[in-house]
Amino acid sequence: MNTHLLLVLILLCAVAACVLLVVLLLRRPGTGSEALERVLREEQRDGRGELRQQLEGAAASQAQRIDAFGAQLQAVAARTDQRLDELTTRIDARLDSFTRTTDERLGVLRSALTEDARKARTEGAEQQRHAAEALGRRLDDLTQRNEQRIGEMRTTLDQQLQRLQADNAAKLEQMRATVDEKLQTTLNARLDASFKIVSERLEQVQRGLGEMQQLATGVGDLKRVLTNVKDRGGWGEVQLENILEQTLTIEQYARSVRVKPDSAEAVDFAIRLPGRSDDSTVVWLPVDAKFPREDYERLIDAQEKGDADAVRTSAAQLERAIRVQAKSICDKYVCPPHTTDFAVMFLPTEGLYAEVIRRPGLADLLQREHRVVLAGPTTVTALLNSLQMGFRTLAIEKRSSEVWQVLGAVKTEFGKFATVLEKATSQLGTVQNSIKAAGVRTRAIERQLRGVESLPGPDAQALLGDALDDVAGDESDETA
Repeated sequence: MNTHLLLVLILLCAVAACVLLVVLLLRRPGTGSEALERVLREEQRDGRGELRQQLEGAAASQAQRIDAFGAQLQAVAARTDQRLDELTTRIDARLDSFTRTTDERLGVLRSALTEDARKARTEGAEQQRHAAEALGRRLDDLTQRNEQRIGEMRTTLDQQLQRLQADNAAKLEQMRATVDEKLQTTLNARLDASFKIVSERLEQVQRGLGEMQQLATGVGDLKRVLTNVKDRGGWGEVQLENILEQTLTIEQYARSVRVKPDSAEAVDFAIRLPGRSDDSTVVWLPVDAKFPREDYERLIDAQEKGDADAVRTSAAQLERAIRVQAKSICDKYVCPPHTTDFAVMFLPTEGLYAEVIRRPGLADLLQREHRVVLAGPTTVTALLNSLQMGFRTLAIEKRSSEVWQVLGAVKTEFGKFATVLEKATSQLGTVQNSIKAAGVRTRAIERQLRGVESLPGPDAQALLGDALDDVAGDESDETA
């Protein structure tokens, strides 16, 4: 450390000398740069020589110190090895002495433990013998007392079982009578329900057969319509008939009706409306199906081709055909008071109905001049639904007295049903109280027998004998 400081100081002194020399040279007048450079080089060379000498001296001094430190380390290592050998020898001697002492003490302890164990076994055997003798005497006393108590409890149990058996027999007989009565009532109710279900199913089968017959008739009518090309109104009549069948009952309309007394013309369909005077008077609503197919098809073709002149011509022809048909319906079928003061012209397609309604003022003209109302498939369905609601309202008004009579009968029967329910509730309460009383007695017997040990099955059978046989016989009779 001192060597390094010395070297640093020497370097600082050399640097300071160089700086001082440079300053002096700069102050000297008339000196050139070459002289300054030469002086600096000489000073630098001298400084390097001095520095080299000082470094060599410092290195030699450092080497001497390192050699001295190595010699000291070798001496310390030798002394340490010697001390470790001495310490190992002492520890081995002490371990041998401790081992011998431990073996001697363990031998003495083993002998003492062996003697104590022998004494403990002898004393334990003696205590167990005395305890076994005392336990045997206690068991004998306990057995005698238990036999005496079991005899007393057997006598008490026999008496209680006899009383319980008598009570249970009476209550079971009462319950059997109640159950028989309820079973008979339930059986009758279920038989009535079964017969009702069978009757309803038979009615459904009968209605299904009727629907199948109607379907067969409709298929035949459709076949005749499709095979008869010359019948222009056939398709409209079939469609109108299907709508009437789905909306009204068979008694509310008729087919091919001569609504005028002095005429042989028959309208396609007529709906029965009740008269104002009495129930026997019938007013007919004529409904006739018309289908000007050629005029409608020409109009559709012209619209598809985009021919405006042809469209106007075809529309005028269609309107003229509709007017002719409306006048024919009015002349043939509108005859108050046998019919309503208007008739219905049914157009079988929505397209035809929409095309006719589009004609300005045509629908109003038909209603005003010919008293004919136009109707398509959707419109006629709405009209029939409104008529059906009117029929239902009228039927309810006519049969209101019968409804009140039925309600009175239902009220009477409901009163009887309430009386029957009260009787059944009373009987159920009696049965429930009997069962609760039996449960209370059973729990009381269980509390008394809680401290008694249960016997195996054969022993219990041998002790109770006939009592269990009687109980089993009663249970089998109740199950049967």
